[in-house]
Amino acid sequence: MDTAALKEAGLTEGETKVYLALLELGSSTTGPIVEKSGVARSIIYQLLEKLVQKGLVSHITKAKTKHYEAAPPQKLLEYINEREMKLKENKKKVEALLPELLLKQQLTAHNEATIYVGMNGMVTAHERLYLKLKEGEEFYYLGVPAFQPEPHHLYWQRDHERRVEAGITCQLLFNADTNPSTVKQRNTYKDCEARLMPKGPVTPAMIMVYKDTTVITVQHPQVISVEIVNQEVADSFKSYFDHFWEKSN
Repeated sequence: MDTAALKEAGLTEGETKVYLALLELGSSTTGPIVEKSGVARSIIYQLLEKLVQKGLVSHITKAKTKHYEAAPPQKLLEYINEREMKLKENKKKVEALLPELLLKQQLTAHNEATIYVGMNGMVTAHERLYLKLKEGEEFYYLGVPAFQPEPHHLYWQRDHERRVEAGITCQLLFNADTNPSTVKQRNTYKDCEARLMPKGPVTPAMIMVYKDTTVITVQHPQVISVEIVNQEVADSFKSYFDHFWEKSN
């Protein structure tokens, strides 16, 4: 049996083994559970107690001995639903803390560089702009490559929808060898202006600038993004962007 789904639902490997053993055993004392599940005897009570807390195991005492029994498998769905509700509540609490946490970060890190690896890292670096930019503010991309992997292409399309909802505008400069239809498609998004860079300069790096932040991303052969938080660096790259924007078409 593939138990990956149970682990993803929040059960540890040991809890999964004990729960499955109890489904087969029915009401049982700890001895048969240890033998059936293969977990160490020293941790069986700890695992059973965690399962009891999750509502997946119950017990009764007979002749001063506890007998444990697994809850019906449908209870797993109830457990997952409860876990989702708690995660949503926790998310709201964390969201309320964000302004204070960001303030602490800004007070202690005036200049910093962070490296992100892979597509997920690139996404993380890009989406940090939503923590700093407010409605009506803007970000800039210089050297957007002509060709991107399909997952990247699809992500940028979804992100434009989020950007529009947040009321943030953007200016995009694609490398000169980009298909004009791509630029035309980007210009269909609200508050987005895309252009082709003048022929000649083709950069392997894609550079984003907003406020005091610069993100330099190289997508081949491996996606690597470097985020630099420094006002002078951001101003410098913004001047490069303005220079090419004036000469773009």
